[in-house]
Order: sequence, then C-alpha cells, then structure tokens
Amino acid sequence: MLRVSGLRVKYNAAEAACALDGLDFSIRAGERVALIGANGAGKSTLLLSLVGVLSAASGSVVLDGIELTKDTLTRLRKRIGMVLQNPDDQLFMPTVYEDIAFGPRNFGHGEAEIEARMDKVLRALGIFHLKHRMAHKLSGGEKRLVTLAGVLVMEPLLLLLDEPSSFLDPQARRRLIKILAELPQALLLTTHDLDMALDLCGRVLLLKEGKVHADGPAGEILYNAALLEDCGLELPLSLAHREKP
Repeated sequence: MLRVSGLRVKYNAAEAACALDGLDFSIRAGERVALIGANGAGKSTLLLSLVGVLSAASGSVVLDGIELTKDTLTRLRKRIGMVLQNPDDQLFMPTVYEDIAFGPRNFGHGEAEIEARMDKVLRALGIFHLKHRMAHKLSGGEKRLVTLAGVLVMEPLLLLLDEPSSFLDPQARRRLIKILAELPQALLLTTHDLDMALDLCGRVLLLKEGKVHADGPAGEILYNAALLEDCGLELPLSLAHREKP
C-alpha cells in the first residue's frame, strides 16, 4: 500500500547532511507500525514528508499506486490522515462540529454526507456527546479523540500519528490504544511510549540519525536492550513483568 524508496530530506538545500538519509520501507494495508528513535532521529520529519509538508531531496513516496508529487499532493492527502502531537495545533474552529466538518467541506463533500460521516466516526470513538461542544473547553483526552475524528471523517487509507499518548492520563491512554487497535486503517505512529508500541503494533521501524537502523517484529526489537540503548532508548517499562512471546 505504502512504499518509501530512497527517501532523502534536507531542512536546508545548502546543507550537506540529510534529516532523512535514504529511507526504504513499505507498509501493508491494515498494518500497524511503530516508528521509534531518539529525539532528532527523524520521526516527525518522516511523517511530514509523507504528507508533502517537507519536500524530498530525492527518492519517492507511493501510496495506493500514486506517487507523491506537487501534482498528486491533493489526491494523496485524501488517502493519508495525520494527527499532530499537540491537539491544540490541530483544533482551530470554535466547535467540535465545525472542526471535524472543515476537512470534508474543503474537499467538496455535501453537508448531508458530512453529517453522516461525522456521526458515524463520533459514535465509533464514543464522543458523540461532544459534537456541539466548544473545542477549547475539552480535556486533553477529549481533544485527542476529536483530532482523530477530524482525520477519520476523511476515510483515509493510512493514519499517521505523532506521539498519540502525549497529554493523556492513564485511563485515556488505554482507551486510545483500544480505539486504535480496532481501526481498519494502516497506522504509522511515532512514540516514545514503547509500552504503547508493544501493545498496539506488530512491527517497529527504529530510526537512528535519519536512517532505518532496524525494521522487524515488535516482539523482537522492543525486547532488545542493547539495540535500543545503541539508539538512545530503553526497554519498555512493562517488560520487567512480562515474558518474551
């Protein structure tokens, strides 16, 4: 479904160093993949590159048979949804209704279709009661779910999430993991919450200095203390209470 080939990204064209340096990987339909690495490894840069916010110096991104270019950017953004780390960076309309409706309206969907899609998503996320609430009065967990609803209403094939457990209390975090586990979309999520990665994702991409340092089953990479330490990470906290699968 998604294929990234030889992706190189620079923040400044005059710089010799690449923020992403020749990334190669693919994600299958419905697959859940955790993108981990120390700060500065390139995780958020990769997500922004996949939606065309950052342009590639070289390489390609192909989703559902469509290569990401300036001419295909709008088509690709209908198929990829991104949830930012801070919900306040994504919620900009006065009410939950207006915020969720913004995306499909921008792509020309009619009001009846928008209403039907919105109600379906809000009920699935268990937040239908928030439909007409003021966005700035929501809790952190509620804001996280509303931003997710604003993406899901577009019915993307691939969902990108940047540190989705940030700002959440333990109960809201567990609820989010349950919701994400039941979604049909493929997921690529950046996280320092390696326990969340272990609970939710079957596969891990480990970045180091802008390169894919390891790519494999979560049950192998997240149990490899030496590998994680080499990349500035530590074992998930829960592993002291688990046996290796």
